[in-house]
Order: sequence, then structure tokens, then C-alpha cells
Amino acid sequence: MAKQRVKFTFVQDLIRQPVIWELGKEFELVTNIRRADVTEDRGWVVLELEGESTEIERGLQWVAEQGVRVDPVPGDIVEG
Repeated sequence: MAKQRVKFTFVQDLIRQPVIWELGKEFELVTNIRRADVTEDRGWVVLELEGESTEIERGLQWVAEQGVRVDPVPGDIVEG
């Protein structure tokens, strides 16, 4: 199993959409929210994804296709 940390940045139109839930349901991935900041007009979430490398890649491609910005996160965001 591979692990990858990523940051999702949501535009206002996507904040209320269950993108993270759908990611875990449609792809064989475990999603672990490490940090987040969401308001009415913007939002970002740092996730740790666990699963097969190919499934992580497929899932991240799907998320980007939904209009969410996806950026890699080095290190442990919780510890600093």
C-alpha cells in the first residue's frame, strides 16, 4: 500500500459537493483528513491517501477533472 499527502483547493461552486466522500467510494482509497479550512466562498483540505499507487493516481486525476486543484504536500502537515 502506498501513502500520499495532497492538498485539495476548492472553488466556491465545489465547497458543498461531497468530493472526498466520492473519492473514497469510487476508488479503493482510504482518505484521512489531516488539516482543513473551509468558509462559504473557499476551502482547502490536506488529505493523506492510502491505497495502491495506480488507484491514487486515478483518484487524483478524477478529483482534478471535477475542478478541484490538487497539490502535493511534503512532510507531515500536522506536526509542522
